[in-house]
Amino acid sequence: MGARVTGVVIEARPFGSFVELDGWPEALGLAKVSRMPHGMVLPAPGERVAGEVYWHTDHNHQVLLRLDAWT
Repeated sequence: MGARVTGVVIEARPFGSFVELDGWPEALGLAKVSRMPHGMVLPAPGERVAGEVYWHTDHNHQVLLRLDAWT
């Protein structure tokens, strides 16, 4: 946790955006809408993002992200 990551949004859903992480093909990043400040929008598919890992789960390789654009 606390690692800096970059990647590309591969899908956006009402609950968050899924991010393909650079250098981590086995992991899937998720920028959750619950972490998004009021008035911001979720990044769209194809958009490059950067952020910080605030949680991860080993069993499904999911990485929860706090995006730099949201700070």
